Amino acid sequence: MEDEPDGLEVLADSAYGSGTTRSELKEKHHRLVIKPLPSRPVVPGGFVRDDFAVDHDARTVTCPAGHTASVSKAGTAKFTPHSGSCSLKARCTKAAARSFTVSVNDRELVAARAAWRDDDLRAAYRQHRPMAERTISWLVAKGNRRLRYRGVERNEAWAHRRVAALNLRKLVELGLTRHDRNWVLAPT
Repeated sequence: MEDEPDGLEVLADSAYGSGTTRSELKEKHHRLVIKPLPSRPVVPGGFVRDDFAVDHDARTVTCPAGHTASVSKAGTAKFTPHSGSCSLKARCTKAAARSFTVSVNDRELVAARAAWRDDDLRAAYRQHRPMAERTISWLVAKGNRRLRYRGVERNEAWAHRRVAALNLRKLVELGLTRHDRNWVLAPT
């Protein structure tokens, strides 16, 4: 999206929800309507990332049991001194040494999961995503999942023709007809 103007609404599924992608899009002041990757527990019924309080400025992490650990330069907080005595250990990890990794884009991903709780954002996503998914399925249907040619120019030309054909087919389905030497959509 390098050539796109700033301030667009970007709709994407969670495959495009990485922290790096989000940060780059936000630098261009785009409004992100991207489903965030969910935070999953390490053990069934266990804690997720959002159960831990991370102070990025102070470089500390506080676990749900209230234990605080410093974050190293590598981004890891070690809770090893509390591993044996913690009453919530079973919900944390099966590992003998408990640690927590803070990714480079942690702040961005936590904000994305918080923003996803907004009903308006989820409504915009639900409004547009089905059509985008349907369009992609039309594009790759009938053996068109793989590129046909070698080289960018040939494949780009093929993709443009494929999209044009799909658009024409949809217009015909919607009632495109010839009337007085002009193409018109038939009134419904």
